[in-house]
Amino acid sequence: MRSNTAAKVPAKTSDANLIALFLDMLAAEQGAGSNTLDAYRRDLTDCSEFLSRTGSNFTGADTETLRAYLADLDARGFKSSSVARRLSAMRHLCRFLLNERIRNDDPAAILSGPKRGRGLPKVLSIADVDRMLTRAKELTQTDASPAQRLRALRLHCLLEVLYATGLRVSELVSLPVSAARRDARMIVVRGKGNKERLVPLNDASRQAMADYLAAMQVMQPEKKAAPSKWLFPSSGESGHLTRQHFARDLKELAAASGLAPRLVSPHVLRHAFASHLLHNGADLRIVQTLLGHTDISTTQIYTHVVEERLKSMVRDLHPLAEKS
Repeated sequence: MRSNTAAKVPAKTSDANLIALFLDMLAAEQGAGSNTLDAYRRDLTDCSEFLSRTGSNFTGADTETLRAYLADLDARGFKSSSVARRLSAMRHLCRFLLNERIRNDDPAAILSGPKRGRGLPKVLSIADVDRMLTRAKELTQTDASPAQRLRALRLHCLLEVLYATGLRVSELVSLPVSAARRDARMIVVRGKGNKERLVPLNDASRQAMADYLAAMQVMQPEKKAAPSKWLFPSSGESGHLTRQHFARDLKELAAASGLAPRLVSPHVLRHAFASHLLHNGADLRIVQTLLGHTDISTTQIYTHVVEERLKSMVRDLHPLAEKS
């Protein structure tokens, strides 16, 4: 049976309005960022469109209708991870509607999602990353126009900072220009939920930022524009370089470095940062802090890369190893 909605919400309340209320709550109470909000909006809008085709909506849909939506996602060829994410969005919305007394039940509470194994992250080898860093550095030293050299210095800076810090790409492209101050050995990063964390910089990343910033300051008088507050400014709506633009530049660099572009992305380099640290003996809790993970279980996915190192440690260091 379909549930009755609470009396305080008129029947004409649209799904779009409910989604907007839900997103407002996520932003205000949980500090959800724009990327998270956009993802929820896309997923819930798709669900709403399905419900509309079946003559239902968020205030009236029952468990069977929501289960039919999950089956529709499967029929459309969605991966199990995507189906699970949309189920999570539905659960959060239904719980919100129940808490706000917009509904008097939670039709998504007993739904089960697809069984899925957690995939291992794609990881570049240290040699692969070194090839990309070397090629990026070479591109800054070629004869080119000032604008082309500035772009090459920007890409080299982005790559050095990303591999040195493991920042999320959204955190990287939105770094303030103050992050490149001369003596900074740590930068303050504002991550998910507006949480701040300190991330150390190595000498290579600091030098790359200094070189890029110096070239940008030389170009500034030519542009006759006020200095930007962003380290990687852009003329787009956000005022800084977009994630998509950086991802495209990175794939071009991968091809120029002799690597398959499909295997390289900003997120893959974040994986490389974590995996290479763990491979060289870093503590999992430290890597968790550097990545900005709230839950240690999120970081534990990287432990597969140190399995062989742990085995060799036991083999080489255990007092009975020679007798076994």
